[in-house]
Amino acid sequence: MAASKIQKENGVDPTPFEIEVAQALSDLEANSADLKAELRELFIVAAKEVDVQGRKAVVIFVPFRLLKLTHKIQSRLVRELEKKFSGRHVVLIAQRRIQRKETKAGRTLAQKRPRSRTLTAVHDAILEDLVYPTEIVGKHTRYKTDGAKLLKIYLNPKEAANVEYKLETFGTVYKQLTGKDVAFEFPVTTIECARGATWQPGAGCEQSRAAAALVGRQQLQRARSNDNELRELRWLVTAHRSDTATPTVGRCLEQDSEMTAADYS
Repeated sequence: MAASKIQKENGVDPTPFEIEVAQALSDLEANSADLKAELRELFIVAAKEVDVQGRKAVVIFVPFRLLKLTHKIQSRLVRELEKKFSGRHVVLIAQRRIQRKETKAGRTLAQKRPRSRTLTAVHDAILEDLVYPTEIVGKHTRYKTDGAKLLKIYLNPKEAANVEYKLETFGTVYKQLTGKDVAFEFPVTTIECARGATWQPGAGCEQSRAAAALVGRQQLQRARSNDNELRELRWLVTAHRSDTATPTVGRCLEQDSEMTAADYS
């Protein structure tokens, strides 16, 4: 039964760990009533273990055409698999292909390379798969003085309780798959200032504008002496301007008469 849950390309034999993962899926299909219908159609193409600060994480690759089916049950499936693997973190990623860019002299394909097959598109898709169902609300690339780059990914703070314990796993797995350094964070949702005023999500800007504006002025004064901090502050304000449902720091700062658009541009 486990053999039907893993299909390797070109007739390659699965590893012992892949067989173990396939057997776990087979057991869930047989014993879980609410997952049985979806798991009947689901199979994997690869699986591997990744070291994350002295412990193991399980990375499972599913066919791209089954990604939507996987998303329907992903939260429940990951929860059950983590129980079977003794609390090891489990992440599900679609198997994608990166197609090299052809030169004019060496063009062999009849059609242009699909954008979804580019290196950038595949790496972005891996990010989305890693954190699903949590939404990515912002991205920020930080350039260090030695030329190294660090990609910061900001996740929806509403999902912090569900995924905060896996942030290190996300970063390590992404590094293993792409070779890129990445840090997963949540945007700041509470501001405390020297006056003791506090801004909370859902509070009106009229009540929290003074507190937010004071903190914003203090941050801006400190950031002006450091180009990196200034760029990050500008990004944080800009990233929140599109939020119309919940008052945010950016919206409160924009409404403060002492802070002009020139301060952020």
